[in-house]
Amino acid sequence: MRLAYLTSQYPASSHTFIRREVEALRSLGWHIDTFSVRTPGLDETKAGADRTEAKGTFYILRQSPAAFVGAHLGALFTNPARYFRTFALSLGHRAPGVRGLLLSFAHFAESVLLARALKRREAQHLHNHFANSAATVGLLATRMLGISWSFTMHGISETDFPAGIMLGRKIEAADVVACVSYFGRAQGMRLVAPKHWDKMHVVRCGLPFDRLPARAQQSGNARTLICVGRLSPEKGQAGLLKAFAKLRERHDGLQLRLVGDGPEREALEALAGDLRLGDTVTFAGRLSETETLDEIARSAILVLSSFMEGLPIVLMEAMAIGVPVVASRVAGIPELVEDGTGGLLFASSNWDELGACVERLLTDGELYKTLSESGKQRVAGEFDVQKSAKILSRLFKGAAKT
Repeated sequence: MRLAYLTSQYPASSHTFIRREVEALRSLGWHIDTFSVRTPGLDETKAGADRTEAKGTFYILRQSPAAFVGAHLGALFTNPARYFRTFALSLGHRAPGVRGLLLSFAHFAESVLLARALKRREAQHLHNHFANSAATVGLLATRMLGISWSFTMHGISETDFPAGIMLGRKIEAADVVACVSYFGRAQGMRLVAPKHWDKMHVVRCGLPFDRLPARAQQSGNARTLICVGRLSPEKGQAGLLKAFAKLRERHDGLQLRLVGDGPEREALEALAGDLRLGDTVTFAGRLSETETLDEIARSAILVLSSFMEGLPIVLMEAMAIGVPVVASRVAGIPELVEDGTGGLLFASSNWDELGACVERLLTDGELYKTLSESGKQRVAGEFDVQKSAKILSRLFKGAAKT
Protein backbone atom coordinates (compact mmCIF):
# COMPACT_ATOMS: atom_id res chain seq x y z
CA MET A 1 0.00 0.00 0.00
CA ARG A 2 1.33 3.42 -0.99
CA LEU A 3 0.91 6.34 1.38
CA ALA A 4 1.39 10.06 0.66
CA TYR A 5 2.19 12.86 3.12
CA LEU A 6 1.43 16.52 2.34
CA THR A 7 2.38 19.63 4.33
CA SER A 8 2.69 23.33 3.59
CA GLN A 9 6.47 22.98 3.71
CA TYR A 10 8.51 19.82 3.95
CA PRO A 11 10.97 19.50 5.50
CA ALA A 12 10.88 22.30 8.08
CA SER A 13 13.28 22.82 10.97
CA SER A 14 10.40 23.55 13.35
CA HIS A 15 8.50 20.44 12.29
CA THR A 16 11.12 17.71 12.53
CA PHE A 17 8.50 15.47 14.14
CA ILE A 18 6.88 15.03 10.70
CA ARG A 19 10.10 13.70 9.20
CA ARG A 20 10.58 11.43 12.21
CA GLU A 21 7.05 10.09 11.77
CA VAL A 22 7.63 9.42 8.07
CA GLU A 23 10.88 7.61 8.86
CA ALA A 24 9.18 5.48 11.53
CA LEU A 25 6.37 4.50 9.17
CA ARG A 26 8.86 3.57 6.48
CA SER A 27 10.63 1.34 8.97
CA LEU A 28 7.32 -0.52 9.33
CA GLY A 29 7.29 -1.23 5.60
CA TRP A 30 5.24 1.66 4.24
CA HIS A 31 6.11 3.22 0.91
CA ILE A 32 5.65 6.95 1.49
CA ASP A 33 5.85 9.73 -1.09
CA THR A 34 6.20 13.22 0.37
CA PHE A 35 4.56 16.33 -1.07
CA SER A 36 4.88 19.97 -0.12
CA VAL A 37 3.16 23.13 -1.28
CA ARG A 38 6.21 25.35 -0.80
CA THR A 39 9.91 24.75 -1.29
CA PRO A 40 11.99 25.08 1.92
CA GLY A 41 14.79 27.61 2.11
CA LEU A 42 18.42 26.63 2.61
CA ASP A 43 18.15 27.35 6.34
CA GLU A 44 15.45 24.66 6.60
CA THR A 45 17.63 21.90 5.17
CA LYS A 46 20.78 22.19 7.27
CA ALA A 47 20.47 18.62 8.54
CA GLY A 48 21.50 15.81 6.24
CA ALA A 49 18.24 13.95 6.80
CA ASP A 50 16.28 17.04 5.76
CA ARG A 51 18.35 17.47 2.59
CA THR A 52 17.66 13.84 1.70
CA GLU A 53 13.93 14.28 2.23
CA ALA A 54 13.90 17.49 0.17
CA LYS A 55 15.43 15.69 -2.81
CA GLY A 56 12.62 13.14 -2.86
CA THR A 57 9.73 15.55 -2.25
CA PHE A 58 7.31 16.80 -4.92
CA TYR A 59 6.91 20.58 -4.60
CA ILE A 60 3.64 21.89 -6.02
CA LEU A 61 4.64 25.53 -6.46
CA ARG A 62 7.91 24.53 -8.11
CA GLN A 63 6.03 23.06 -11.08
CA SER A 64 5.78 24.95 -14.37
CA PRO A 65 2.64 26.75 -15.62
CA ALA A 66 2.46 24.15 -18.38
CA ALA A 67 2.25 21.40 -15.75
CA PHE A 68 -0.71 23.13 -14.10
CA VAL A 69 -2.50 23.62 -17.42
CA GLY A 70 -1.86 20.03 -18.46
CA ALA A 71 -3.17 18.66 -15.16
CA HIS A 72 -6.36 20.71 -15.37
CA LEU A 73 -7.05 19.87 -19.00
CA GLY A 74 -6.45 16.18 -18.31
CA ALA A 75 -8.80 16.19 -15.29
CA LEU A 76 -11.47 18.20 -17.12
CA PHE A 77 -11.64 15.88 -20.12
CA THR A 78 -11.19 12.65 -18.18
CA ASN A 79 -13.91 13.25 -15.58
CA PRO A 80 -15.64 16.63 -16.02
CA ALA A 81 -18.31 15.90 -13.40
CA ARG A 82 -15.76 15.20 -10.68
CA TYR A 83 -13.66 18.19 -11.81
CA PHE A 84 -16.55 20.63 -11.35
CA ARG A 85 -17.71 19.01 -8.10
CA THR A 86 -14.24 19.53 -6.69
CA PHE A 87 -14.22 23.11 -7.94
CA ALA A 88 -17.56 23.73 -6.21
CA LEU A 89 -16.16 22.23 -3.01
CA SER A 90 -13.18 24.59 -3.17
CA LEU A 91 -15.49 27.60 -3.52
CA GLY A 92 -17.48 26.53 -0.46
CA HIS A 93 -14.54 25.42 1.69
CA ARG A 94 -13.00 28.82 2.37
CA ALA A 95 -12.87 31.80 4.67
CA PRO A 96 -15.25 34.69 3.87
CA GLY A 97 -14.20 37.71 1.84
CA VAL A 98 -12.32 38.41 -1.35
CA ARG A 99 -9.05 36.98 -0.04
CA GLY A 100 -10.78 33.74 0.89
CA LEU A 101 -12.31 33.55 -2.59
CA LEU A 102 -8.97 34.09 -4.30
CA LEU A 103 -7.35 31.47 -2.09
CA SER A 104 -10.06 28.98 -3.03
CA PHE A 105 -9.05 29.34 -6.69
CA ALA A 106 -5.40 28.80 -5.74
CA HIS A 107 -6.24 25.76 -3.63
CA PHE A 108 -8.21 24.25 -6.49
CA ALA A 109 -5.42 24.90 -9.00
CA GLU A 110 -2.88 23.26 -6.70
CA SER A 111 -5.13 20.33 -5.84
CA VAL A 112 -5.64 19.25 -9.44
CA LEU A 113 -1.89 19.19 -10.04
CA LEU A 114 -1.41 17.29 -6.78
CA ALA A 115 -4.10 14.79 -7.78
CA ARG A 116 -2.24 14.02 -11.00
CA ALA A 117 1.02 13.51 -9.08
CA LEU A 118 -0.71 11.25 -6.55
CA LYS A 119 -2.29 9.19 -9.32
CA ARG A 120 1.03 8.72 -11.09
CA ARG A 121 2.53 7.43 -7.86
CA GLU A 122 -0.49 5.18 -7.25
CA ALA A 123 -1.13 6.67 -3.81
CA GLN A 124 -3.99 5.00 -1.95
CA HIS A 125 -4.19 7.36 1.03
CA LEU A 126 -3.12 10.94 1.72
CA HIS A 127 -2.25 12.32 5.15
CA ASN A 128 -1.80 15.97 6.09
CA HIS A 129 -0.21 17.54 9.15
CA PHE A 130 -2.11 20.63 10.37
CA ALA A 131 -5.62 21.57 9.22
CA ASN A 132 -4.40 24.56 7.22
CA SER A 133 -4.35 25.58 3.54
CA ALA A 134 -2.27 22.54 2.63
CA ALA A 135 -4.95 20.35 4.20
CA THR A 136 -7.54 22.06 2.01
CA VAL A 137 -5.42 21.23 -1.03
CA GLY A 138 -5.11 17.65 0.21
CA LEU A 139 -8.83 17.30 0.79
CA LEU A 140 -9.64 18.61 -2.70
CA ALA A 141 -7.05 16.36 -4.35
CA THR A 142 -8.41 13.23 -2.67
CA ARG A 143 -11.94 14.16 -3.71
CA MET A 144 -10.68 14.49 -7.26
CA LEU A 145 -9.09 11.04 -7.08
CA GLY A 146 -11.60 9.27 -4.85
CA ILE A 147 -9.01 8.07 -2.30
CA SER A 148 -9.11 8.28 1.50
CA TRP A 149 -7.79 11.28 3.43
CA SER A 150 -6.71 12.04 7.00
CA PHE A 151 -4.94 14.77 8.92
CA THR A 152 -3.20 15.40 12.21
CA MET A 153 -4.59 18.22 14.34
CA HIS A 154 -2.07 20.01 16.53
CA GLY A 155 -3.39 23.13 18.20
CA ILE A 156 -3.67 26.86 17.83
CA SER A 157 -2.97 26.94 14.09
CA GLU A 158 -6.14 24.92 13.48
CA THR A 159 -8.50 26.62 15.91
CA ASP A 160 -7.58 30.25 15.21
CA PHE A 161 -8.78 32.27 12.22
CA PRO A 162 -8.88 31.49 9.33
CA ALA A 163 -8.30 27.72 9.63
CA GLY A 164 -10.69 27.45 12.57
CA ILE A 165 -13.65 28.47 10.41
CA MET A 166 -13.31 25.27 8.37
CA LEU A 167 -11.94 22.89 10.98
CA GLY A 168 -15.29 21.27 11.69
CA ARG A 169 -15.89 20.65 7.99
CA LYS A 170 -12.46 19.12 7.58
CA ILE A 171 -13.13 16.75 10.48
CA GLU A 172 -16.43 15.76 8.87
CA ALA A 173 -14.73 15.15 5.52
CA ALA A 174 -11.78 13.16 6.87
CA ASP A 175 -11.69 9.40 7.19
CA VAL A 176 -9.36 9.66 10.19
CA VAL A 177 -8.24 12.55 12.40
CA ALA A 178 -5.14 12.11 14.55
CA CYS A 179 -5.02 14.47 17.54
CA VAL A 180 -1.76 15.06 19.39
CA SER A 181 -3.57 15.63 22.69
CA TYR A 182 -6.88 14.92 24.41
CA PHE A 183 -7.32 18.67 24.77
CA GLY A 184 -6.98 19.10 21.00
CA ARG A 185 -9.41 16.28 20.33
CA ALA A 186 -11.93 17.92 22.65
CA GLN A 187 -11.65 21.18 20.69
CA GLY A 188 -12.41 19.27 17.52
CA MET A 189 -15.28 17.35 19.07
CA ARG A 190 -17.10 20.52 20.05
CA LEU A 191 -17.27 21.50 16.36
CA VAL A 192 -18.87 18.33 15.00
CA ALA A 193 -21.76 16.02 15.77
CA PRO A 194 -21.04 12.99 17.99
CA LYS A 195 -21.31 10.67 14.97
CA HIS A 196 -17.90 11.99 13.87
CA TRP A 197 -16.16 11.54 17.23
CA ASP A 198 -15.11 7.92 16.62
CA LYS A 199 -12.83 8.94 13.75
CA MET A 200 -10.80 11.17 16.09
CA HIS A 201 -7.89 9.38 17.77
CA VAL A 202 -5.20 10.61 20.15
CA VAL A 203 -1.85 9.82 18.52
CA ARG A 204 1.15 11.35 20.22
CA CYS A 205 3.99 12.91 18.27
CA GLY A 206 6.88 10.77 19.45
CA LEU A 207 10.65 10.86 19.74
CA PRO A 208 13.39 8.65 18.27
CA PHE A 209 15.10 8.01 21.60
CA ASP A 210 18.17 6.42 20.01
CA ARG A 211 19.06 9.71 18.29
CA LEU A 212 18.88 12.09 21.22
CA PRO A 213 22.14 13.46 22.65
CA ALA A 214 23.35 12.58 26.12
CA ARG A 215 23.00 15.13 28.89
CA ALA A 216 26.03 17.40 29.04
CA GLN A 217 28.03 17.89 32.22
CA GLN A 218 26.53 20.79 34.17
CA SER A 219 29.52 23.00 34.84
CA GLY A 220 29.64 26.32 33.02
CA ASN A 221 26.03 26.01 31.85
CA ALA A 222 24.58 25.02 35.21
CA ARG A 223 22.92 28.44 35.37
CA THR A 224 21.63 28.58 31.79
CA LEU A 225 17.93 28.65 30.97
CA ILE A 226 16.83 27.86 27.43
CA CYS A 227 13.63 28.66 25.57
CA VAL A 228 13.08 27.07 22.16
CA GLY A 229 10.30 28.27 19.89
CA ARG A 230 9.17 30.70 17.26
CA LEU A 231 9.50 34.31 18.40
CA SER A 232 5.85 35.22 18.06
CA PRO A 233 3.15 36.71 20.34
CA GLU A 234 1.50 33.45 21.41
CA LYS A 235 4.81 32.14 22.79
CA GLY A 236 4.91 34.75 25.58
CA GLN A 237 8.66 35.37 25.49
CA ALA A 238 8.17 38.99 26.57
CA GLY A 239 6.82 37.72 29.89
CA LEU A 240 9.73 35.31 30.18
CA LEU A 241 12.18 38.19 29.79
CA LYS A 242 10.43 40.12 32.56
CA ALA A 243 10.51 37.11 34.87
CA PHE A 244 14.16 36.53 34.02
CA ALA A 245 15.03 40.14 34.88
CA LYS A 246 13.70 39.59 38.41
CA LEU A 247 15.53 36.27 38.74
CA ARG A 248 18.77 37.97 37.75
CA GLU A 249 18.44 40.28 40.74
CA ARG A 250 18.65 37.28 43.09
CA HIS A 251 20.87 34.86 41.15
CA ASP A 252 24.27 35.89 39.85
CA GLY A 253 25.54 34.24 36.69
CA LEU A 254 22.12 33.30 35.38
CA GLN A 255 21.88 33.18 31.57
CA LEU A 256 18.97 32.87 29.14
CA ARG A 257 19.22 31.58 25.56
CA LEU A 258 16.33 32.04 23.13
CA VAL A 259 16.51 29.60 20.21
CA GLY A 260 14.27 30.42 17.27
CA ASP A 261 13.30 33.30 15.05
CA GLY A 262 10.12 35.11 14.14
CA PRO A 263 8.26 38.41 13.86
CA GLU A 264 8.80 39.39 17.51
CA ARG A 265 12.59 39.18 17.49
CA GLU A 266 13.25 42.91 17.11
CA ALA A 267 10.72 43.80 19.81
CA LEU A 268 12.12 41.18 22.19
CA GLU A 269 15.67 42.37 21.66
CA ALA A 270 14.52 45.91 22.41
CA LEU A 271 12.75 44.71 25.57
CA ALA A 272 15.89 42.90 26.71
CA GLY A 273 17.74 46.18 26.30
CA ASP A 274 15.11 48.12 28.23
CA LEU A 275 15.37 45.58 31.07
CA ARG A 276 19.15 46.04 31.07
CA LEU A 277 19.78 42.36 30.63
CA GLY A 278 22.87 43.04 28.54
CA ASP A 279 24.84 39.96 27.58
CA THR A 280 22.86 37.70 29.94
CA VAL A 281 20.29 37.04 27.18
CA THR A 282 21.35 35.48 23.89
CA PHE A 283 19.18 35.37 20.78
CA ALA A 284 20.62 32.31 19.04
CA GLY A 285 18.27 32.42 16.05
CA ARG A 286 17.03 29.40 14.14
CA LEU A 287 19.22 26.33 14.57
CA SER A 288 19.24 22.89 13.00
CA GLU A 289 17.68 19.92 14.76
CA THR A 290 21.06 18.64 15.98
CA GLU A 291 22.21 22.06 17.11
CA THR A 292 18.98 22.67 19.01
CA LEU A 293 19.15 19.32 20.79
CA ASP A 294 22.76 19.98 21.75
CA GLU A 295 21.78 23.40 23.13
CA ILE A 296 19.08 21.77 25.25
CA ALA A 297 21.48 19.10 26.50
CA ARG A 298 23.93 21.81 27.65
CA SER A 299 21.29 23.82 29.52
CA ALA A 300 20.06 23.56 33.09
CA ILE A 301 16.32 24.22 32.60
CA LEU A 302 14.06 24.53 29.57
CA VAL A 303 11.34 27.17 29.96
CA LEU A 304 8.20 27.46 27.84
CA SER A 305 6.17 30.62 28.44
CA SER A 306 3.41 30.11 25.86
CA PHE A 307 -0.15 31.40 26.05
CA MET A 308 -1.35 28.57 23.80
CA GLU A 309 0.21 25.37 22.51
CA GLY A 310 -0.61 21.98 21.11
CA LEU A 311 1.76 19.50 22.71
CA PRO A 312 5.28 20.89 22.25
CA ILE A 313 7.90 18.47 20.99
CA VAL A 314 10.64 20.51 22.61
CA LEU A 315 9.26 19.65 26.06
CA MET A 316 9.45 15.95 25.22
CA GLU A 317 13.00 16.35 23.96
CA ALA A 318 14.20 18.16 27.07
CA MET A 319 12.55 15.65 29.41
CA ALA A 320 13.93 12.69 27.46
CA ILE A 321 17.44 14.15 27.67
CA GLY A 322 17.01 14.73 31.41
CA VAL A 323 16.60 18.51 31.45
CA PRO A 324 13.79 19.60 33.81
CA VAL A 325 11.19 21.91 32.27
CA VAL A 326 9.08 24.82 33.43
CA ALA A 327 5.98 25.31 31.27
CA SER A 328 2.63 27.04 31.24
CA ARG A 329 -0.39 25.01 32.26
CA VAL A 330 -2.24 25.27 28.91
CA ALA A 331 -3.81 23.01 26.28
CA GLY A 332 -2.12 19.60 26.06
CA ILE A 333 0.97 20.43 28.14
CA PRO A 334 -0.40 18.94 31.42
CA GLU A 335 -0.90 15.66 29.54
CA LEU A 336 2.88 15.50 29.16
CA VAL A 337 4.21 17.44 32.13
CA GLU A 338 2.45 16.41 35.31
CA ASP A 339 3.39 19.05 37.85
CA GLY A 340 6.28 17.56 39.78
CA THR A 341 6.95 14.83 37.19
CA GLY A 342 9.58 15.95 34.73
CA GLY A 343 8.93 19.60 35.38
CA LEU A 344 6.89 22.32 37.03
CA LEU A 345 3.82 24.08 35.69
CA PHE A 346 2.64 27.66 36.15
CA ALA A 347 -0.55 29.51 35.26
CA SER A 348 -0.10 31.03 31.83
CA SER A 349 0.77 34.77 32.00
CA ASN A 350 1.59 34.54 35.72
CA TRP A 351 5.21 35.60 35.40
CA ASP A 352 5.80 35.65 39.14
CA GLU A 353 4.80 32.00 39.31
CA LEU A 354 7.05 31.22 36.36
CA GLY A 355 9.94 32.83 38.21
CA ALA A 356 9.10 30.95 41.40
CA CYS A 357 9.16 27.61 39.52
CA VAL A 358 12.57 28.38 38.05
CA GLU A 359 13.85 29.48 41.45
CA ARG A 360 12.73 26.19 43.03
CA LEU A 361 14.80 24.26 40.51
CA LEU A 362 17.79 26.54 40.99
CA THR A 363 17.79 26.17 44.77
CA ASP A 364 16.46 22.66 45.44
CA GLY A 365 19.04 20.16 44.23
CA GLU A 366 17.00 17.13 45.32
CA LEU A 367 13.92 18.31 43.42
CA TYR A 368 16.05 19.04 40.36
CA LYS A 369 17.50 15.52 40.38
CA THR A 370 14.08 13.93 40.90
CA LEU A 371 12.50 15.80 37.99
CA SER A 372 15.44 15.03 35.73
CA GLU A 373 14.93 11.29 36.23
CA SER A 374 11.13 11.22 36.30
CA GLY A 375 10.96 13.22 33.07
CA LYS A 376 12.85 10.51 31.20
CA GLN A 377 10.48 7.84 32.45
CA ARG A 378 7.40 9.90 31.64
CA VAL A 379 8.36 10.46 28.00
CA ALA A 380 9.58 6.92 27.39
CA GLY A 381 6.26 5.48 28.52
CA GLU A 382 3.99 7.22 26.00
CA PHE A 383 5.89 9.40 23.53
CA ASP A 384 7.89 6.93 21.45
CA VAL A 385 7.68 7.59 17.69
CA GLN A 386 7.66 3.86 16.96
CA LYS A 387 4.59 3.36 19.13
CA SER A 388 2.83 6.26 17.42
CA ALA A 389 3.76 4.93 13.98
CA LYS A 390 2.14 1.59 14.75
CA ILE A 391 -1.10 3.33 15.73
CA LEU A 392 -1.07 5.44 12.57
CA SER A 393 -0.32 2.38 10.46
CA ARG A 394 -3.44 0.67 11.74
CA LEU A 395 -5.57 3.79 11.20
CA PHE A 396 -4.32 4.35 7.67
CA LYS A 397 -5.00 0.76 6.67
CA GLY A 398 -8.52 1.00 8.06
CA ALA A 399 -9.20 4.29 6.27
CA ALA A 400 -8.02 2.99 2.90
CA LYS A 401 -10.42 0.02 3.12
CA THR A 402 -13.52 2.17 3.75
